[in-house]
Amino acid sequence: MKLSRLKVLLTVGAALMLTACATVGPPQPPSLELPKPPSDLRAMRKGDRVTLTWTVPTVTTDRQRVHSLGSIRICRGLEAELTKCGTPVGKAPPSSGAPNQGATNPSVTNFGAKKSSKPKIEESYTDSLPAQIESDDRSAFVTYAIEVLNADGRGAGLSNPVRVPLVRTLLPPRDFTAHVTSQGIVLTWTNALPAAASMPEAHYVDRVYRRTEGSLLLTLIGELRAGREPNSTLTDSNIEWEKTYHYHAETVTEIAQENKPPLEVEGDDSPEIAVFAHDIFPPSVPSGLQAVFSGPGQQPFIDLIWAPVTDVDLGGYNVYRHEAGMDPVALNSEPLKAPSYRDAVVISGKKYFYSVSAVDVRGNESERSEETSERVP
Repeated sequence: MKLSRLKVLLTVGAALMLTACATVGPPQPPSLELPKPPSDLRAMRKGDRVTLTWTVPTVTTDRQRVHSLGSIRICRGLEAELTKCGTPVGKAPPSSGAPNQGATNPSVTNFGAKKSSKPKIEESYTDSLPAQIESDDRSAFVTYAIEVLNADGRGAGLSNPVRVPLVRTLLPPRDFTAHVTSQGIVLTWTNALPAAASMPEAHYVDRVYRRTEGSLLLTLIGELRAGREPNSTLTDSNIEWEKTYHYHAETVTEIAQENKPPLEVEGDDSPEIAVFAHDIFPPSVPSGLQAVFSGPGQQPFIDLIWAPVTDVDLGGYNVYRHEAGMDPVALNSEPLKAPSYRDAVVISGKKYFYSVSAVDVRGNESERSEETSERVP
């Protein structure tokens, strides 16, 4: 019985060994280490510069992790689609964010590795358009693609193509200046009008941008259609006093398209100018001042009322009084918050002359209002 049981165990063990051996496949060929071509190439044109942006490949064409990258070939052609690069118009160096040799990228899923929340790495390259290929034809485009090479200088083909319009752009607005007024910062410039209206379907728009000192965030202040007047003016009223702002302008070429929004191509920026918004401007002068005496049966006083000043930075009011032939003297030591005042220091038989001024939160005081007077019986 013991011998039979031993035979059974040996038979089962042999079968299991054969089964396990059967699951072992042939050895895999070595990876060619060809980076997978990017599929998210984007392009943005400004003036004669085209900036290309793409995500750095992290896997190869055979789904292996990328261990090293070579340079990136920049391809440009006038055909609608590029099938090959030919002679590249430029080369970008290997990505600074690509994994080094021997390194791994945890954001790539491969052989059961877990995904990571590590953000994707983007690279960019700026190409300059030759002047001879810029055009007055709104249908003229240039096509870009890139080819990412491995460390041996081999690639797996081109990225997705992107098309960029070749319409000519205008020079930036000239004589761009700014000065501070009580209404805000007033910006003026001279329009860079086209020498000839070679594209009747084109319109030109001047756009003005602002950033605050110490920040790179740009805010569009406004835009004006260029070409109607030689000079343009725009007021930036949405400012905070005692801050420094930086401004620049650009001219955008808008090309009409059938059943589509206009095609926009940005021109170059004007030189940036800095303006310190220093408030030296007083609020509006109060109006409608009236004086009314009250006294019978009680301590005499004169009530003053006037129309409120609506300036957003109003700090309060000052009330001035004088007698005939004398200089006005302020009656209040601190600005009044309400447009009214009671003068209880009056003497019977005298006539008093009153005026009011407005003060902003930075201490700028307006001219005094027109005088009014009242006699104490």
